[in-house]
Amino acid sequence: MKILHTADWHIGKKLDHYPRLDEQKLVLDEICEIADREAVDCVVIAGDLFDNFSPSSEATELLYSTLHCLSANGKRAIIAIAGNHDSPERIEVPDAMARACGIIFVGFPNAEVKPFRTQAGVEVVKVAKGFVEIKLPKADFPLRLLLTPYANEQRLKTFLGLDDTEEALRTHLQNHWQHLAEGYLDNAGFNMLLTHLYMMRKGGEMPEEPEDERPILNIGGAQVVYSENIPAQIHYTALGHLHRYQVVDKVPCPVVYSSSPLGYSFSESNQTKYVVLIEAEAGKLVGYRPIELQQGKKLHRGKFEHVDDALTWLEEHRDDLVQITMVTETYLESADKKRLLDAHPALMAIIPEIRTKEAKAEAAERLRLDPDKLSIEELFIDYFKNSKLGDGQVPGESLLDLFREVRALDDAEES
Repeated sequence: MKILHTADWHIGKKLDHYPRLDEQKLVLDEICEIADREAVDCVVIAGDLFDNFSPSSEATELLYSTLHCLSANGKRAIIAIAGNHDSPERIEVPDAMARACGIIFVGFPNAEVKPFRTQAGVEVVKVAKGFVEIKLPKADFPLRLLLTPYANEQRLKTFLGLDDTEEALRTHLQNHWQHLAEGYLDNAGFNMLLTHLYMMRKGGEMPEEPEDERPILNIGGAQVVYSENIPAQIHYTALGHLHRYQVVDKVPCPVVYSSSPLGYSFSESNQTKYVVLIEAEAGKLVGYRPIELQQGKKLHRGKFEHVDDALTWLEEHRDDLVQITMVTETYLESADKKRLLDAHPALMAIIPEIRTKEAKAEAAERLRLDPDKLSIEELFIDYFKNSKLGDGQVPGESLLDLFREVRALDDAEES
C-alpha cells in the first residue's frame, strides 16, 4: 500500500497583495502527477485546505478539481481534514458528492464518517467518532485512520467536554486516541493518525511556526501536544500546521510534518517543499520518503548595505518572490527606493535597518544637553533621528534640501 501525505495547501492565500493561485494550481497539478507516477492508493491531507473561512469561488473550484483528479474516479481514497484556517462546516458541505469519488471530508473532531463504496472499489467498512477503516482496491489489508481535525477552544469544550486545566487537551486526546486504538487497531492493517495540531517531542526543541501563522490551540496553557500522547498501535502520524518538512519524533512511530506545497511567508525563505510517500504493509511501516516539489516561486530574503549590491541580487532572483533589508546610516532616499522597486516585479518589502542602534539615543541626549549650541539644521537632524519617522537614521539629502528651502523662505519673509 502506498499513501501520499500532504498538508497546508492554503488555497487562495496571497503573499502581501501578490496572488498565488496560479502557482497553487501548478503545484497541485504536480502533486496529482506524483500520485499517478507512484501509483498511490490513498492521499491524506492534514488540514488548512483553504486559507480562510470564506474562500473565493476560484479557490473552491481549485480544491474540488484537484481532489477529483487525485481520486482517479474513485480508485484512490482521499481523506482531508480541517485545519485552523478552514471552516469545518464548509469542509463537510460537499460530503455526499465527494463520497461518490472516494473523497472523505472531516471538519469536526467528533465527526463520524458515513460508510460508502465507490464503483472502483474504495470502501469505508468500519467507523466511529474520530475513526475510519478503509478497504482499498489493490490492497489485501485495510487502512485504519484516527482523525483529529483542528478545533478551537470553544468547539473543543462543546464537542469534547474539555475543562480549563493545563493538561486537559493532551489528556483528552491521549485517552480518546487510546480508546480507539484498543477498540479498532491491530496488526492486521496499517494504522495512521491524521491530525492538524502543534506537536513536539516532550523535552525537545519547540518547532517554529511560520511568522504569519495564526496561533493554534491554547487551552489553559496546553498549547502543545506531545508525541508520547500517540498510541503505540500507530504506525505513522501525518501532521499539518507547520510549513517546514520535519520529523518531530520517531517514537512510537514517525511523527511527520509534510510541509506546505509553497512558501507562504518569508520565514519560509529558502525552504524546500515536499509531499511524503509512505509505503506500508499489514502491521508495519515499510518506509517513508519526502518527494521534493518543483513548481511555484521560491521565497528569498537578502540583506545589503549598498543599493547597487541589492540591485545585482534582485536581478539574480528575478523569477522569485523577494524581500530585502537595507542596512543604512541615513534615511533611504526616495530615488533609491524607486530604483529598487522598479528593478523587480515581485519585491514584497524593503526593510530599513539602522546600522548604529545608539544613534537615536545619542540624538536624544544632544537635544537634552546642548540645544542652545546646535544650529537649526543640526537641531532638525537630531529631532529627525529621535522621531519615529527617522528611528535613529540621518535624514537624506533630498529631505535636508527641502528643509533648507523652507528655512530660506522663512528667512526671506522675516527680512
